[in-house]
Amino acid sequence: MSTVHNEAKVGEIAKTVIMPGDPLRAKAIAKKYLKDAKLVNTVRGMYAYTGTYKGKKVTVMAHGMGMPSAGIYFYELFHHYKADTIIRIGSCGAYREDLKLMDTILVNKSYTESNYAFTLDNKHVTSAQGTKELNKKIADVAKRLGRKLVKGNIITSDCFDWYMTDVNKFYNRMPKDPNIVACEMEAFALFYIAKILKKQAACLLTVVDSHFNDDHVSPKEREKSMNNMIELALEGAL
Repeated sequence: MSTVHNEAKVGEIAKTVIMPGDPLRAKAIAKKYLKDAKLVNTVRGMYAYTGTYKGKKVTVMAHGMGMPSAGIYFYELFHHYKADTIIRIGSCGAYREDLKLMDTILVNKSYTESNYAFTLDNKHVTSAQGTKELNKKIADVAKRLGRKLVKGNIITSDCFDWYMTDVNKFYNRMPKDPNIVACEMEAFALFYIAKILKKQAACLLTVVDSHFNDDHVSPKEREKSMNNMIELALEGAL
């Protein structure tokens, strides 16, 4: 059986799912990295491809932008399709001056002002953590491959922070954690859903802009040039 958001049949989604936000990024990843990739979902343009990576069955599926969109897919993949592991791979804005464009971040914990957890689970929760064992696997892969990896905590926002009237007020409301390195819009929902459903989740991010300068990565580069993050996710899933 499919769902109203996903036409894939149960069994067509792998136990491990790699999830970018952008459907075109999912398509590019499947084409480049998966063997015998099959398109299993096109509903709402959220492409999902299932194939194999080095002999392991893997699904690559888009989740859209923001927790309301992404949370639907995270929940259904875990609950309906019985996925065990989701690794989100996305973009972020740097909140630390020493981070450079295209640096890769492995997220430890996400903070949020959102009521997402309260709405879903009737609990006032504002921080959620990735699965420690999965994060360790990804960190070990990065070390083995000699890839640079920044470990840190992030903020998951309901708004694209460049559009906020005063991003500094937003940032200053966050816990005074010494290692908040970036901001994005989906990881908290992934971590929280994984926790309540007793699943595994991780998030890798690529820095595409910074609040310390005007540099940014173009949409085309975002779509196709995040190989370090993508390869760490796929290798970590093995």
